[in-house]
Amino acid sequence: SYPFKDTFQRDFDSGVGMATMLFRSNILALVGGGVRPKFPPNKVILWDDHQMKCIGELSFKSDVKGVRLRKDRVVVVLEQRIYIYQISDLKLLDTMDTFSNPLGLCGLSSKDAAILICPDKKKGFIRINNCDTNTHIEVKAHESAISSITISQDGKLCATASDKGTLIRIFSTKEGKLMQELRRGSDKADIASISFDKSSKWLACTSDKGTVHVFSLSETHKVVYDNGEESAEERKNPTSVFKFMKGVIPYFSSEWSFAQLRIPDSRSIVAFGPPDKNYIIVVTYDGKYYLAEFDTKTGGDCRKVMEKQFIGEDN
Repeated sequence: SYPFKDTFQRDFDSGVGMATMLFRSNILALVGGGVRPKFPPNKVILWDDHQMKCIGELSFKSDVKGVRLRKDRVVVVLEQRIYIYQISDLKLLDTMDTFSNPLGLCGLSSKDAAILICPDKKKGFIRINNCDTNTHIEVKAHESAISSITISQDGKLCATASDKGTLIRIFSTKEGKLMQELRRGSDKADIASISFDKSSKWLACTSDKGTVHVFSLSETHKVVYDNGEESAEERKNPTSVFKFMKGVIPYFSSEWSFAQLRIPDSRSIVAFGPPDKNYIIVVTYDGKYYLAEFDTKTGGDCRKVMEKQFIGEDN
């Protein structure tokens, strides 16, 4: 969050493996975890933290791998199946089978149309679902298995990465069309987190390599190289020094990151700060919080604004 502030703590006296918040409300979806789980790992508990009680419960035959919430939907991800419920009465609306999904990968738009992205039944494919019209399309995103998925807030774009971790691909959710291809690096990596900013002008990702990358998603950066043309923006983009090779060698067709933040190697998640600030927020699994600013004109190294240990120390 921004600004960083410890506003409230709730001690459940036993393990919670997953906690998903419905926007910034008092409604949480909880799944038990750890050595002494508070709740069974095959159950989703809808918890009202204002009333301090369970207001709904969903049970499954296998462990829950992920949960997504929005004002009208609860989405529960199992390893090979996804369930979609109406949030008001927990009525089951739809189910779909997926490729093996132990990471619980799923993206759900937070406003406008209810668009859901998940792995399809075939390796490297994604399924783009419009939950309002009950229609879907299948898209081949990568040759290898999908390792990360996210969706823009308005549900118009989605981003995927494979277990190779070198490329991130941006697709239109309306047509499944490839809009842009971004290159994190040339060596294999585990991409742990991908995030769009609110306006879908920027995308950030984290990996186990210790560098957070920020990419430009401006309209002039679309990766359509059939006619060999280049935009004015491309001509002045200093990262496009190999643009003359695009269409010949795929390696040179993808775009490199615009800005970077280097942190100690650790699994982490990334998000963007408020729309009026060019901030990225990074939280690591070992309990560190980073706030950094990137220059939207020059890019390059981000300026670290704050670094704080919020787990493992008295704050």
